[in-house]
Amino acid sequence: MFNIAICDDEEALIHELKYNLKRYADETGKEFCFFAYRDGIELLAEYRPDYDLIFMDIKMENLNGLKTAEKIRRMDSAVGLIFLTSLKQYVWKGYEYSAVNYLLKPVRYSILKMELDRYFACYQGKDEPYLSFQNGSGKYKVLYKNLCYGETEKRNVMLHFEGQEQVIYKSMKEVSALLLGHPQFACPHQSFIVNMSYVKGVERLELIMAAGERIPISQPKRKGFMMKLTDYWGDML
Repeated sequence: MFNIAICDDEEALIHELKYNLKRYADETGKEFCFFAYRDGIELLAEYRPDYDLIFMDIKMENLNGLKTAEKIRRMDSAVGLIFLTSLKQYVWKGYEYSAVNYLLKPVRYSILKMELDRYFACYQGKDEPYLSFQNGSGKYKVLYKNLCYGETEKRNVMLHFEGQEQVIYKSMKEVSALLLGHPQFACPHQSFIVNMSYVKGVERLELIMAAGERIPISQPKRKGFMMKLTDYWGDML
């Protein structure tokens, strides 16, 4: 089952697009579940981390598609995004938000089918593990591969990913239980968990991360962590 969101302020277009998507599903054997929104504010308020693909109108009142896409990309870097527009001048702007492509209105089924074929040929979203959470800033979906490290923040954990710092309302013990089952994660210190693919080097009792951060290695955890890091680096060669 693929979850598809449609965000457009034209009711007729939503119905037409759903009709054509159902036609595509019947032809390909795929199953779609639809979620319709009339503007970006509504979509963001009800955003779900399990969306696979979003069709987004660029020109909407209240919050246009480009501004909505900007906010979505802060929450979710993985969801597919196809812009809908009748104005070609907005097309290239849309690619700043990693859009899959754009469709010109009115949407022709032959073009929609071609874009969906291309999208699903490259699609890996269902196989990508991710962490989803909500805090006072909003809702977030983070692919494990994009999560750099986490550090204890009072009773919670501050996650560092894709240039952001966002708190998850879980303890380090809870976060570690989620992540340590994946081979790229390890704990060099009781207050830190790191994605070893972002470790650039080691200096004494400190890790040097790809963006230059320095993370402590505790003496009790040093031997076990270094063995795990050495094995991980060896597997990467």
